[in-house]
Amino acid sequence: MLFLGIAAGIFGLDFFLKRYIEKRYARKVRHPKLGNLIYIEKYYNEGAMLNALEKQPGLLKGLHTILLAGVCIWFYFVVRKNGGTMQKTGLAFLIGGGMNNLFDRYTKGHVVDYVEFGFGPKWLRKIVFNVSDFFVFIGAVLTVLGER
Repeated sequence: MLFLGIAAGIFGLDFFLKRYIEKRYARKVRHPKLGNLIYIEKYYNEGAMLNALEKQPGLLKGLHTILLAGVCIWFYFVVRKNGGTMQKTGLAFLIGGGMNNLFDRYTKGHVVDYVEFGFGPKWLRKIVFNVSDFFVFIGAVLTVLGER
């Protein structure tokens, strides 16, 4: 139950952050935070990372759904075993973040992104993220490390 709670908490966190961003910020206007280290910029991403498959939204939605269903099935079998806390946590992160972004795709036709970095390599500073993206990345790393 703990791991389902983690997934639900991640979903809820980003759901409410996106609602706040949608109401408070205009699209494509950068708002500096933390001394220009981070920017808030509402961006509608119709594709996957770096706008991949943005011209094929049906295919992207289908792939996202199938991949997330696979992760949920994997989670079902892993969570029934003893131990494996790192892998269970990673899968919960993947599910929470992935479900939130998939919810956006089905309800809005795009994913709401809103975090930009004002530091790091130039390619990183051009990407706009959301909290779910961070949890998906961290979840993938934890899942792989927990596989050992």
